[in-house]
Amino acid sequence: MWCCGTYNNYAFAKADSTTARVAPRKIVLMLTRRHLRIKVMQAVFAFQKQRPDELKDLEKFLNTSMTQTFVLFLYMVQLLIEIHKLAEQRHKLATERFTGSDAVKNPSRALIENKVLVELSKSPAIKEALRKRKLDPWHLDSAYVERLYEKIIMSKEFVVYASQENESIKKDQSFINTIFSEIIAPSDELMDYLEDANITWTDDYPLVNTEMIKFIRKVKVDKEIKLPELVKDPDDIKFAMDLFRRTVLNMDELWARVDGKTPNWDSERIAQIDSVLIMMAQCEFLYFPSIPVKASLNEYLEISKDYSSPKSSVFINGILDNLLKQFQQEDMINKIGRGTL
Repeated sequence: MWCCGTYNNYAFAKADSTTARVAPRKIVLMLTRRHLRIKVMQAVFAFQKQRPDELKDLEKFLNTSMTQTFVLFLYMVQLLIEIHKLAEQRHKLATERFTGSDAVKNPSRALIENKVLVELSKSPAIKEALRKRKLDPWHLDSAYVERLYEKIIMSKEFVVYASQENESIKKDQSFINTIFSEIIAPSDELMDYLEDANITWTDDYPLVNTEMIKFIRKVKVDKEIKLPELVKDPDDIKFAMDLFRRTVLNMDELWARVDGKTPNWDSERIAQIDSVLIMMAQCEFLYFPSIPVKASLNEYLEISKDYSSPKSSVFINGILDNLLKQFQQEDMINKIGRGTL
């Protein structure tokens, strides 16, 4: 794992101010500016550890880290489709038996006929997204699908769901969201498997699970499924790359300013994550004129609460407050637009 923050223990992402601003009639997903800052933080952290002569590999890592978030989303969607496919296979085998009770020979078709799973399984958009990326998740790892399927059909939620006679898309959505949030997402085995597949997915997992719940709620019968977008604005990807480059290229200068701002703390003993966040925040203060100072400050304080020690946010706030006063006295901050100071 990159960092040991409480965030990594959650199956679902905590809401933030950026996530709340969702455009009507459009799934914005997936990476808000805060999520992008976290990915930049990881890349800068790696740079501090490795100090490579060239940035190409870390830039490639950062870019891959961002795009792979959508791949994880496709993995989770396909997981539901594979569970649906397995339900059909098990039902066919059961009905072909010549012995056993009626319940054994004629098991419930509730999971097979679930409207959400049916729509996901036949969606051209999902099939095309998997084909385009040459993804066939779970083909060689069907054991995970089978174990989750068994947990689902043995759950009390499934028993209640299968016994209800009224059919509606809302009922089916509610059931899929319930098993997703209570059985699939909290699976330690699944999280371990995904972490082994891609280290950056450790941090993406809560975010993608939250978006999966939103996505399931938007599935309609016989209506085209629209997949989420990676970012709200293509410029957000450029922002992340620029923030990474400017932070590492100005790292010595950015860190030199911290000396003298920590009278009761040796700068060499500052936690590495804290130092990365302090440098990134400075970078936004000085080199990103369209981003309000308060927005940058608040974002880095919130990130520190999830990724560093309990007292880090107070410590970082004190240093950044002193730096801001210095920048303002020296007229170093030049913001444009309303509300940027």
